[in-house]
Amino acid sequence: METPHFNTYRWIRIALFNFFILAIAGLVLRYKINFPLPLLNQKFLLHGHSHFAFVGWVTVALMALMVNYLVSQGTQTNYKKYDWLLVANNITAYGMLFTFMAQGYALSSITFSSLSILVSYVFIYNYWKDLRKIKNEQHTLCWFRAALILWALSSAGAFTLAYLMVNAVKVQDYFFAAIYFFLHFQYNGWFIFACFGLLSAFFNIRYQPTLAKLNKKLFILLAITVVPTYLLSLLWLQLPAALYWTGTVSAFVQLTALLYLVKFFKYIKNHLLHPLSIATRYLWYLAFICFLLKVVLQCLSTVPYFSSFAFGFRPIVIAYLHLCFLGIISFFIIGYFNACFPQGQSLSKYGVKLFILGVILQEIVLMIQGLEMMGLHFLAHSQLILFVLAAMIGAGLALMAFKSGQKKSTANNIHSGH
Repeated sequence: METPHFNTYRWIRIALFNFFILAIAGLVLRYKINFPLPLLNQKFLLHGHSHFAFVGWVTVALMALMVNYLVSQGTQTNYKKYDWLLVANNITAYGMLFTFMAQGYALSSITFSSLSILVSYVFIYNYWKDLRKIKNEQHTLCWFRAALILWALSSAGAFTLAYLMVNAVKVQDYFFAAIYFFLHFQYNGWFIFACFGLLSAFFNIRYQPTLAKLNKKLFILLAITVVPTYLLSLLWLQLPAALYWTGTVSAFVQLTALLYLVKFFKYIKNHLLHPLSIATRYLWYLAFICFLLKVVLQCLSTVPYFSSFAFGFRPIVIAYLHLCFLGIISFFIIGYFNACFPQGQSLSKYGVKLFILGVILQEIVLMIQGLEMMGLHFLAHSQLILFVLAAMIGAGLALMAFKSGQKKSTANNIHSGH
């Protein structure tokens, strides 16, 4: 039987390099806030930065690790199709980065955006078919299947946005509703569910009866709340009472899911984390804490007093998005990358430390900025500090992208569990 070929390490390195490029774009954004840079349009660069973050970093990383899961299960399929899909995804990511930077929303950037969605559909179709070949792994497969469905669903937000632009619809509420739809089903759907699937696969949950029970309850609670919690993104609208209470109840149901998540993580900490490196442990601890914070903040946003702050102050919105994107998703993925390196290899320790410190300090400064906009002044020169922290994050990612796992390995694929 022919051994399936998929070079996961190559895609890990490409994903980390893309994350470094993303950090450079973020650094330029922070530079432009503090110093003159007339060559670049701030709004256009922001659009390029955000699109590249989703497609060039997180989606590349998750696609590669999910394909590696197929390899680890001995799934027989044509793995070259996944290489081509990742290449196509990468092309659309860089296409969006440069076209959005140059023109903002225009024919070229919308074309690359549409192509990236088309690539996602082809991946979803092929991956779903290959998942059907795997037996006795329902604890993991349920997460992956839900992730694929929610990934496809998120594209409705992007297509709605394109429709509004093409037809010159001027109602701003429609634009924000479409944007938040896309963000919600990417962050809280595709990204989160794929990460839980990877976590389940990594620890071989089907061989852990206690974890399997907790995993099932956690999945059910998150699955039934993922759609209605989109309404929390619309609390700035005058929602009918029925929709307001649907979103609010869903937020508190999700809060109960934290009880199972705490037990889940406590079991892993006590029984399964010991073989892992200190860096991976801390990255996953931080991802866990950030997830707890996210769910608690979602509940607080149902209170009108807090929701006025959450949607009214840009630094708080950015802090929340970065909490999800960097704190939960990126910490988890980088920890996963580090755990998967062969013995004797790892991500750059200094790079990981710089990245973690930069992200945590950035979150603190953004929250302080939010308080300043409420009339409380604690920190002078916060924008300049954020520029320095963006440089710290970029330096950490540069070390991870270029100085990690220098020793060559004969293996093309990484393991998916213990």
